Amino acid sequence: MNKSWYSGFFTAIVFIAISTSLLAQKNVLIHEESGETYAPCEPSIAIDPKNPDRMVAGSVLNNVYHSKDGGFTWERDELTSSLGVYGDPCIVADNRHRFYYFHLSNPSGEGWANDDILDRIVCQRSSKNLKKWSDGGSIGLNGSKDQDKEWAAWNPINKRLAVTWTQFDKYGDESPECRSNILLSTSKKGETWSQPITISSTPGDCIDESETTEGAVPAIDNEGNILVSWSLNGKIFFNKIRFENPTSYETKECVIIDQGADWAFDIPGIGRANGMPITAHDNNSGNIYVNWADQSNGANDTNIWLIKSSDGGATWSKRIRVNDDAPGKHQFFTWMTVDQSNGYIYCVFYDRRNHNDTKTDVYLAISEDGGETFENRKISESPFEPSKDVFFGDYNNISAVNGVVRPIWTRNDNGKLSIWTAIVNDN
Repeated sequence: MNKSWYSGFFTAIVFIAISTSLLAQKNVLIHEESGETYAPCEPSIAIDPKNPDRMVAGSVLNNVYHSKDGGFTWERDELTSSLGVYGDPCIVADNRHRFYYFHLSNPSGEGWANDDILDRIVCQRSSKNLKKWSDGGSIGLNGSKDQDKEWAAWNPINKRLAVTWTQFDKYGDESPECRSNILLSTSKKGETWSQPITISSTPGDCIDESETTEGAVPAIDNEGNILVSWSLNGKIFFNKIRFENPTSYETKECVIIDQGADWAFDIPGIGRANGMPITAHDNNSGNIYVNWADQSNGANDTNIWLIKSSDGGATWSKRIRVNDDAPGKHQFFTWMTVDQSNGYIYCVFYDRRNHNDTKTDVYLAISEDGGETFENRKISESPFEPSKDVFFGDYNNISAVNGVVRPIWTRNDNGKLSIWTAIVNDN
């Protein structure tokens, strides 16, 4: 064999491998602040399970983005509804090429100047070509009570949507009689919704802190059960509800883990941070996963955790540490998804392992063995520095379909917020 040919061939292979590795972490700017009243943050993203090149994302307050080339390029629009659009975006995809945009309401258009704000949850459905969105289906309208922090899931078994959220007697009210609870509603097409039921038997207060009942992110198992975890007073609760007839459900939540600390905590440079849980299900193994952040190891050591159940939620594992750095650094704002094509778990979070100040990177943790171990990858191309004076939101997000993985996050550069994704392909 010609040695020079072999050397050139080997060099080419190495170059291709390096290029592929770099491509897997390519950062793509989706939206940069440019004079909006509310800077973009709290991003959500969903991938079309039938065509992973199609994806939709959203951010505060009414930004909607879509891509038809796997997330390399994006188009931006502004979502409108007669019920108002007031943040907390949650994007869900069904298996019929449609997307659903859940958000808070603002029917008067006057924001906090009018008591009608947060009077319901709103669901808007896209057309198949992503050119139009419905005006919005109303969820949870209940007199003067406030509806907040909604999350949703699509059930491919019976082709229905489920949404869970926190209902406040009055948001921010410190009165002892003011209570918060977790509610659930379902819908076939996102237009009309079932009468909400309360799935939490232990209420919280209305202050929007650790004594408030919050953090309900639903998932669907192979039997069509709705799986929900949520936080209250340093504990994570879990519910399992039959999808077919949730109105007959009797509250049966159980405590599955002691967070060891409040779900609301301080992170230097962040106005507010939280460790509210994320629930996911693996259709391959049947495992249920719950992912969160907490400061159980001290205020200077925020970590990302996961527990799992292999028996439908009856018993749970000990906590598994997701971030693999040495103790004493901050990891926060985690979000989790499971790629149903292979059962891989993906967690995206902010990470300061490489810095001694408030500079922040974005990491992706991947488990190929059902959450037993995690490989950590830095996916942000450069760090950023948040500011306590700039509202940064409460969460990031991630979606994965057939090895196409798209995390989404907010960054702050000199007071200007922007929304980003990374091109991660594990197929």
